Amino acid sequence: MQLSLSPALALVALPLLSATAANWPAWRGPNGDGSSPEKNVPLQWSATENVRWKIELPEPGDSSPVVWGDKLFLTQSLEKEGGRTVTCYDRRDGKLLWKSGTTWTQAEKRYGKNPSCAASPVTDGERVIAFFGSAGLFCWDMNGKELWRRDLGRHEHEWSYAASPLIHGDVCALYFGPGLNARLMGLDKTTGKTLWEYAEPKPESRPRTDGFKGNERGGVIGTFATPMVVRTGQRDELIQPFPQFTRAFDPRSGKPLWDCDGLNELVYCSPVAGEGVLVAMGGFFGTSLAVKTGGSGDVTGTHRLWQTVRTKNRLGTGVIAEGHCYILNTEGIAECLSLKTGESLWQERVKGTGKKGDSWSSMVLLDGHILCLNQSSETIVLKASPKFELVRVNTLDGDLCNSSHAISNGEVFIRTHRHLWCIGKKP
Repeated sequence: MQLSLSPALALVALPLLSATAANWPAWRGPNGDGSSPEKNVPLQWSATENVRWKIELPEPGDSSPVVWGDKLFLTQSLEKEGGRTVTCYDRRDGKLLWKSGTTWTQAEKRYGKNPSCAASPVTDGERVIAFFGSAGLFCWDMNGKELWRRDLGRHEHEWSYAASPLIHGDVCALYFGPGLNARLMGLDKTTGKTLWEYAEPKPESRPRTDGFKGNERGGVIGTFATPMVVRTGQRDELIQPFPQFTRAFDPRSGKPLWDCDGLNELVYCSPVAGEGVLVAMGGFFGTSLAVKTGGSGDVTGTHRLWQTVRTKNRLGTGVIAEGHCYILNTEGIAECLSLKTGESLWQERVKGTGKKGDSWSSMVLLDGHILCLNQSSETIVLKASPKFELVRVNTLDGDLCNSSHAISNGEVFIRTHRHLWCIGKKP
């Protein structure tokens, strides 16, 4: 599975594998699955050790950085004036190169005090695309020149939005949701023109298959998941979890390929895939399921490997490695599941010395290790192993953190509410 470059870029990149591998072009990395191919990244740091640079950010934010070459991109809200922006920094020293965006002063619903601009940007080395909810979808070139913008209609949900756009070939895929006008879209990345849309079905239009007792409905409904692309056999599958089910599409045409029932009505986590299996997890003590990719039509009875009901509360997305799925539950409990059966092999609370051991962040798989961020900006380093092994806890300054790591060219980038950090071995 891979987020593809355009044909021209792919030809250039083939003989320069190391340069390509050093990019972190999207929220979940170069493969869309939270894994990094790099080997020379430090696994130990503190607020003073292995810090290349640290810069102050203008306001809090929960989105994650993406990196291409010497440029780092970050979505940033400026709440007082209604700013919805992308900021571009020099990844070598943190210098601000450019800032561009729009303003949105109309009232927007969101969860608690969470900042706006929760979705991370995406880049293919020629353009950078960012989603700002009701304010629209925007595209710039690498130097900050606006190429196009799209008004996709009003977004309205009591907890706002979080799904990030992705680029696959010439298509920019975006989940516009949850709530009002929720839909999965494919757009031409060069023009912003809509290529196809899939309107999200109403939950009441489908029978409950999440294993919960009774047929009562109520509470918060919606998905905050970012779609991912999986390579299965000779085709690519764009996979998106919706309330109650997961569906795969042809990313170029939007044609539905297969769907699998079994999720609950509230989905926080994005899907994660590996070894021919996709794992989707519901939120707030919801359901989880694993399904073999590559099917056709309703594959619930033929390709679903397992379903678990009333799991731990999960906001962040996990990783898959060597027959196991790893996840960090919201309350800071790491868990290892068998990919084939869903059996929990271990559950361990992982925490440092910070005040907030909970986590909203997503895991990163790096050279046989798993990096987990908690809300005290501490990175928990675990072995990717069916036997629990805590390697170390790397602390920063204790600032609130709800973003995820970005790994690029031997460096780790961490966005907290007050700062952007660059971690790397000293030259």
